[in-house]
Amino acid sequence: MSEIKIEYENSGKANQRFFEEYKRVFEEVLKSGRYILGENVERFEEEFARYLGVKYCIGVASGTDALILAIESLDLPKDSEIIVPSNTFIATILAVIRCGYKPRLVEPDIKTYNIDPEKIEENITKKTKAIVAVHLYGKCCDMDRILAIARKYNLYVIEDAAQAHGASYKGKKAGTFGILGCFSFYPTKNLGALGDGGAIVTNDENLAEKIKALRNYGWKERYYNDYIGFNSRLDEIQAAFLRVKLKYIDELNSYKRKLAKIYLENLSDEFIKPVVHPDYYDVYHIFNVRHKKRDEIRKFLLENGIGTAIHYPIPPHKQKALKGIINGEFPISEEIHNTTISLPISFFHSEKDILKVCEVMNLWARKNNGA
Repeated sequence: MSEIKIEYENSGKANQRFFEEYKRVFEEVLKSGRYILGENVERFEEEFARYLGVKYCIGVASGTDALILAIESLDLPKDSEIIVPSNTFIATILAVIRCGYKPRLVEPDIKTYNIDPEKIEENITKKTKAIVAVHLYGKCCDMDRILAIARKYNLYVIEDAAQAHGASYKGKKAGTFGILGCFSFYPTKNLGALGDGGAIVTNDENLAEKIKALRNYGWKERYYNDYIGFNSRLDEIQAAFLRVKLKYIDELNSYKRKLAKIYLENLSDEFIKPVVHPDYYDVYHIFNVRHKKRDEIRKFLLENGIGTAIHYPIPPHKQKALKGIINGEFPISEEIHNTTISLPISFFHSEKDILKVCEVMNLWARKNNGA
């Protein structure tokens, strides 16, 4: 086994440029004595809302909690169905189930990997109350068509923007189209903390106030419960770290787009590459390509010192935990999950690193095509 020379991800290296600022804000929080829902959470909520162009942001403990609290805040009927893409990360589906509702899976567009608007309408029933639009890999969904369907059937739209900080569609940022937008600040995200964290954004004042209560035991006033709430608060220290990184998010996204451009221009057409369209500003949380010999390619890259990942190896409907909950066949989702491979594209990678990945992958393509 060759030594890994180009890691897939390394959060320590990716955050190294921020270490001095992180140390400074950590010391400030440490000395403040305010560690839960303090000034940094309030300031981050204001700054992230301003960055996105929305009125309200509520920091919570994780991206999954953001989805759960968002769905919970809508008070849907008990037997409601919520549409989600069949190839989403499992957290989206778990949130629906945890809130007591039925996930109704809809296949993605094989080109964009986001939910296919053409297939949404045929899956709407009398019990359907919401659509979760998941902006997978850092590419926005086709929000014009999704919103048109939602208006036609009087459905809520919740955005799972966990992988799409700063991504946009026709100039409007991910997370700002629906009634609620949900974000994760898991360390590997483009806007990642140094631990778990999440947020919900909205322009609806009533929902914002309700979610603020829900995240903190259901209190609007301390010890007085208006709702059956949760304990899901963005940590003060993580908020301080996020405030540092938020200042650089556009620069970081621009850098990942530059690395993605190298892949797009240099990788052989033997590999199915992400589609690019001027209406979409993609931020490449993940740069994935597809090939039917994915496992062989991954092995070859590893032999040449290059790390990769798979997002994700098992489609949701094949997960043991969802047996009896999710029924049906989802061949497009299976094809994606069986052929996708995620390539290195972190803030610490150099252009030289990406060119090397392209070189090794193209070498594999030549060897396997007899060229």
